[in-house]
Amino acid sequence: MTILTAYSPIDGHLLGEYVISSADEIKASVVRARCAGQTWQQLSVAERCQHLAELTPLLLAKLDSICDVLCQTTGKVKTEALLGEVYPSLDLLAYYGKHAPKVLQERAVFTSPLSFPASTAQIEFHPYGVVAILAPWNFPFQLAFIPMITALIAGNAVILKASELSLPISALLLELFQQLALPAHLVQTLVGDGSVGEQLIDAAPDLVFFTGGLHTGRAVMQRAAQHPIPVLLELGSKDAMVVFADAQLSRASHAVMYGAFSHSGQICISIERLYVEQHCFDDFLQQLLHKLTTLTIGHGEYGDLGTITSTRQFALVEAHYNDALAKGACASGPLERNGNYVKPVILWKMRADMRIMQEETFGPIVAVLPFINEADVIAQLNASEFGLHASVWSQDIAKAARVAKQLVVGGWVINDVIKNAGHPQLPFGGVKKSGFGRYHGAEGLRAFSYSVSTMINRSQLAKEPNWFPYSQTQYQNFKGYLDVIYGSGSWLQRVQRNKLALTHFREFSQFNFLQHWQNLKSRLPWHRIF
Repeated sequence: MTILTAYSPIDGHLLGEYVISSADEIKASVVRARCAGQTWQQLSVAERCQHLAELTPLLLAKLDSICDVLCQTTGKVKTEALLGEVYPSLDLLAYYGKHAPKVLQERAVFTSPLSFPASTAQIEFHPYGVVAILAPWNFPFQLAFIPMITALIAGNAVILKASELSLPISALLLELFQQLALPAHLVQTLVGDGSVGEQLIDAAPDLVFFTGGLHTGRAVMQRAAQHPIPVLLELGSKDAMVVFADAQLSRASHAVMYGAFSHSGQICISIERLYVEQHCFDDFLQQLLHKLTTLTIGHGEYGDLGTITSTRQFALVEAHYNDALAKGACASGPLERNGNYVKPVILWKMRADMRIMQEETFGPIVAVLPFINEADVIAQLNASEFGLHASVWSQDIAKAARVAKQLVVGGWVINDVIKNAGHPQLPFGGVKKSGFGRYHGAEGLRAFSYSVSTMINRSQLAKEPNWFPYSQTQYQNFKGYLDVIYGSGSWLQRVQRNKLALTHFREFSQFNFLQHWQNLKSRLPWHRIF
């Protein structure tokens, strides 16, 4: 029996010991989940939502204890844990509880009475079956809870493999779900490092949802492709903020402090690149340097920044910092570390070949760069291989929107930062090397389902006109039919020039259109067609 130990990044005290899941246990978990999922998917979406709605009072009753565990496990300050982890989880749960039945209901689609007479068509949404969720360490509650409830509402069973750095949160989540009246083994957790994640994928779940860095995301995708298993990947980023000279600069500078340094920069949509219009660059930089001195570090009553979560992450931050200085960057100060508390840093006089301009840093450092005009900043921002989110700041909303729409990102916001990613109705995800697939919103709920196309033909004819036998005459008649539907000229002109062809469809058209069209119209759920 192999044990993983969890220590708090705040003071290093032991948080718990956890038994690593064995290969047999991993395989058995998928078998158990598939069995539980077959029971769960028989419930309606509304019934599933009713079961999961019981999580809300549980979370509210345990807010303080949940935030305490989050702080001890991740190094976040308490307000950050509340607003960044629990609040968006409650918000999305409430949104899905109200809207999921409509999002996942069967959807009738318009069916041409000419091409498909006597037929109706629909789209159904079916659960994949077993969803493996590989969750990260930076937001171990939210980025596990939200995909878990999304998968469950869609009708799936769930197996969570949390980061080895956030095992207390995984145990907390399992305890919460075990208090619900769910089928046994519908929600399971596994303990281990990346090798356990690999074994879980090899145990052949039906969908893999991964949140984490680009390198690991590639490995997950490669592993899943061997089976093959569909994947949803939310990967790294190098998110940017664009500040025009006509922005509310005081508000924008406050936003930089929050957007770049919340959770010590360990957020996938943290501001890592800050582009400031040349006309106000010097003034804005001075505002930033002043506000930087007002930030407090620690877990006291007024602490703004907590710790970084791991020593390994600090090593990457330090490498980026040293590389930038070696290549000519200026810094607000040294990269000071006290235990796992790291003083935030602002860099300027950047060069494109610096590591911090090319790689995800994921720490309390922001690089500030000038730009000349709209075209310049769009080109600089889009030069990154990542494309998750971005923000644009200007009091000229039309200009800001014009720039934002040209950015190659999965989402953007004007005059705000980070908060938009928590909007429950907006799908979240990236492009380029920031991943693919979406969660949150209606698109996210459907991403944990697969669509099934259905059609019902109520014709009583002995055969359809497109069935065998074929002939040259039939070919010419169908050419005439296509000319009637898609050809040039008015409808009357098209019918007149194809009279002979249309007479060959007389029995078919009379039967379907004259005898049954009214019946079909009464059967179609028009209110659900869109």
